[in-house]
Amino acid sequence: MQYLKLPERVSTIDELEDLLSTPYPETISDLSEVDGDIMILGAGGKIGPSLSMMAARAVKASGIKKRVIAVSRFSKGDLPSRLREMGIETISADLSNEDDVNKLPDAENIIFMVGRKFGTSSEPELTWVTNTYVPALVARRFPKSRFIVFSTGNVYPLVPLNSGGATEVTKTGPIGEYAWAALARERIFNYFFRVNGNKAVVIRLNYANELRYGVLLDIALKVIKGEPIDLSMGYVNVIWQGDVNNMVLRSLKHAQNPPLVLNITGPEIVAVRWIAEEFGRLLGRKPIFTGSESDTALLSNASRAFELFGYPRVTLRHMIKWIAYWVSEGKPIYNLPTHYEVRTGEY
Repeated sequence: MQYLKLPERVSTIDELEDLLSTPYPETISDLSEVDGDIMILGAGGKIGPSLSMMAARAVKASGIKKRVIAVSRFSKGDLPSRLREMGIETISADLSNEDDVNKLPDAENIIFMVGRKFGTSSEPELTWVTNTYVPALVARRFPKSRFIVFSTGNVYPLVPLNSGGATEVTKTGPIGEYAWAALARERIFNYFFRVNGNKAVVIRLNYANELRYGVLLDIALKVIKGEPIDLSMGYVNVIWQGDVNNMVLRSLKHAQNPPLVLNITGPEIVAVRWIAEEFGRLLGRKPIFTGSESDTALLSNASRAFELFGYPRVTLRHMIKWIAYWVSEGKPIYNLPTHYEVRTGEY
């Protein structure tokens, strides 16, 4: 097995985006075995750009002709031009508009990344439209395509710390309206996949991290600012976004009907207190804590994905070291808290 050469630190946005979009040799090999073009719906979100770039880099490295198409509203910024520079076709579309969906080109492979979480408490109807109506439009438009559907570990209930995390056979138990809408997204797709016979993989993800966003960054920022860290959700799973991207692209090879469900997250059940203390050591700050650890948490067991793809190559300590340097230097962040500490399901 070949391993990614990891730098001691990441200093620039260009270095970060290169790291997030570097395909592993196995990804290049697996993707070369998947017939047809790849269209990524919802490519303008936090993960979509680096996933699109990785797909394009893997296709180029494989030497096999395959279109990579990124679809999003692309309402701001220079992302479309940056994607096009890498040979990615871009389409601006509102996927809640049936006419826009029907105008999309055919593609043998669809990676569906559309979803809404934050703002559910104030506009629940928009969350339900995004997470259920849009999937129905897309599934009807592409009755023969292979699908990767992004979902979330929030479809599971909070589980005991000694459980090892929810597995793919754990009974779902959403908490809060967002989580129910996320489970409904899965159900909508599964109905159409059963009717049309699509092969698919459902990805239940929590929590992807990079240097501008994620649970680890949330904790690091609280440490460096001297803000209290809530311990009521005292344990989490975390994974490097580049590892997520590689696993997602490799999963196209494993699509099946009924859909394969895969938890994707890191291998550790890691204590929030320990994460904060590690950041405190690296940043020279003493973490401030509030509350106490509960005996349950939102945790997933990704051993099934590791059996298929191997363990993540970017370790927890690498992520912590990179993020500590990033925040100490005042590098750019998205300023989008994950609210990982929420136990009520209200976002």
